[in-house]
Amino acid sequence: MSNPLMFKAFTAGGAINPYRLVRFSAADTVVQAAAATESIFGVNSDLAIVSGERCEVMTDGIAWVEAGAAVTIGALITADSVGRGVTAAPAAGVNNRVIGVALDAAVAAGDQIRVLLSPGSVQG
Repeated sequence: MSNPLMFKAFTAGGAINPYRLVRFSAADTVVQAAAATESIFGVNSDLAIVSGERCEVMTDGIAWVEAGAAVTIGALITADSVGRGVTAAPAAGVNNRVIGVALDAAVAAGDQIRVLLSPGSVQG
């Protein structure tokens, strides 16, 4: 079960799949995150969103996130190239943004896991 504490409405600047990590775009809209180095700040709800629609972004609480690979419980979570949650693995000198901590393990891409939202960053 998720435990949403705060949702904030934004306008989508592109298509956003359910349970994907999001970031701000240059046009003051939100878009699906596409890299671990982007300023990830929340998770889309359970609805698929098209560009121009209202997007409900969870910014605090425990959110469902679609995994992009196997994840171990307790791992710091960041975004893959399509906004799915993956284990943060920063390289030397690279600052990776994280959205939170995995409360479940994922066996493979496509699994849904709960993530305790706590945005921050890790550096290799």
